[in-house]
Amino acid sequence: MREPSQPRRRFPDAREDVARWDRTPDTPQTRSPSYRLAFNDGDFLTREELRPVRLQLELLKPEMALAERGIASTVVMFGSARIPDPADPGPARPASGLARWYDVAREFARLCTLKAISTGNHDYVVCTGGGPGIMEAGSRGADDEGGVSVSLNIVLPHEQCPNLYGTPELSFNFHYFAIRKMHFLMRARAIAVFPGGFGTLDELFEVMTLVQTGRMKRLPILLFGDDFWHKVIDWQALVEAGTVAPGDLGLITHVASAAEAWRIVDGWPAG
Repeated sequence: MREPSQPRRRFPDAREDVARWDRTPDTPQTRSPSYRLAFNDGDFLTREELRPVRLQLELLKPEMALAERGIASTVVMFGSARIPDPADPGPARPASGLARWYDVAREFARLCTLKAISTGNHDYVVCTGGGPGIMEAGSRGADDEGGVSVSLNIVLPHEQCPNLYGTPELSFNFHYFAIRKMHFLMRARAIAVFPGGFGTLDELFEVMTLVQTGRMKRLPILLFGDDFWHKVIDWQALVEAGTVAPGDLGLITHVASAAEAWRIVDGWPAG
């Protein structure tokens, strides 16, 4: 049976028009900013009035890339950028006392990646914030097995470069925290939270709120480091104050090892 022919394109491709614009004769008119194609005009796209367009672009770009790669689900890893690799001979850092969690995060990511590889790197793909610390450990664990990982970095006043273990074509950079957090959760089938600071707490409570309010389907929310979390957050005090229901504490599970966490993720019902 003859394959149906593809419809002929009636209009020029946008990239063709950009190439034509580059060949335009140099005149006072063509040098004017007003003559630039709108979608090829960085000054125009970064204007305050174009914020809604930039928000949409930041949502679309990673979404299209992940869909084209066939990534259907991720295991998201949150945690401090300040937790160092315990094997790093460099000077002690403020969070050096938590360094053991770097190796646990790396091992957990490795276990997730073994499963991801068995699915053709479509499911259980490790996803981190792409930076140093726990994020690096997650990317590194995936790299240890020759798998892929998604990195969702963000522009910060103190430059945060992506770690060197993330898959380059799955490394994204964000301007908007809100869109970045949305991408963390759009494909998540589990959330692994290691000790961290304000950013980690923000990400944790975002997930808990969405699940508690029914805006997101329930999924494993794993807290690594029982001592750390019970010291930082008095969960029972929230119940005693009546601000959360006793059952809400069941949204989280405290774990002590990568193997324990993986058993929970692997045994979680699909859907």
